[in-house]
Amino acid sequence: MLNVVIFGPPGSGKGTQSENIIKKYNLAHISTGDLLRAEISGHTQLGTIAKSFIDKGELVPDETIIGMIDNKIESLANTNGVIFDGFPRTEAQAAALDQLLAEYKTGVSVMVNLEVPKEELIERLLKRGETSGRSDDNLETIEKRISVYETQTKPVIDFYKKKKVYQSIQGVGSVEEIFESISAAIDSAK
Repeated sequence: MLNVVIFGPPGSGKGTQSENIIKKYNLAHISTGDLLRAEISGHTQLGTIAKSFIDKGELVPDETIIGMIDNKIESLANTNGVIFDGFPRTEAQAAALDQLLAEYKTGVSVMVNLEVPKEELIERLLKRGETSGRSDDNLETIEKRISVYETQTKPVIDFYKKKKVYQSIQGVGSVEEIFESISAAIDSAK
């Protein structure tokens, strides 16, 4: 199985590039953001809890996310592989993902990290907030989300560097140019 972790700060283009990767490599998509938004829009208990964290720009607790991911992986039989979008966000989640994938006799093939300067991230997210209506796309929450990424999430990069599956990708440029770089990284991991 080809298992890709797409990584980067909020606004780096993970969602856009995930769609391209899914099409080209015929992968199943696991987006914690999509899973959480479905729970929130469904007004479930999990969705209400998750929304309270998201609205403050904080991460949803690991045990909640890991349980959701396990359920999703279990439902994905006979796939070419999976792209993980927005997960893992902490070293504990990365270790838990390794453990989960090992149970399915597979592992992470490549971790693609989209590198984008902070000023560009803020500009992209503010523009997205104008059109998407997402409650977390305002300046105060954006800065908090980037700060949370820097302190809590960025250490995941070292986890994947140690496993020798880390690939840094310049996340500024045209969608096509960025995707070419991502494709080269994925192809080298196959």
